[in-house]
Amino acid sequence: MGLLSLPSIRQRAVTGLALSAAVAALSGCYVAPIQPVPAPVMVQVPAPPAPAPVTLAVRLYPANDQATALGVVHAVVTNDLHGRGTFQANILGESFMGEATRKAGSSREGLASGAGSRGSYLSCQYSMNSSTLGMGSCRLSNGALFTMHVGG
Repeated sequence: MGLLSLPSIRQRAVTGLALSAAVAALSGCYVAPIQPVPAPVMVQVPAPPAPAPVTLAVRLYPANDQATALGVVHAVVTNDLHGRGTFQANILGESFMGEATRKAGSSREGLASGAGSRGSYLSCQYSMNSSTLGMGSCRLSNGALFTMHVGG
């Protein structure tokens, strides 16, 4: 067990230098893709659509002698789903246009009013049993009284 010979020390030194050079040469390398990597794509998701207004049929049934002479009146309420809407009716050729709103603090009770094209007016109070069914009463400016049925 003796000393190493000079040729084997040289051989080991040369091998060590060669490995050190290889490691040093590879330490500055990195792997790069052949094709460029695409940039991330931004996807915009649209906001959900706002709920569409709901149109409800309204019938006004005569409740006194003045209303009996006018017969059953058909009207329309368009609810914008924010506590108000539009109110339209036609009585003997007179067009009534106005608003329907919920009473403050109530999710069920409301008022509907319309001005006529010939100067008359129609005023209603109603209570909703569900989002599409309700009932109430209306008074025409000439004194005619009606029972109001919403929806159905």
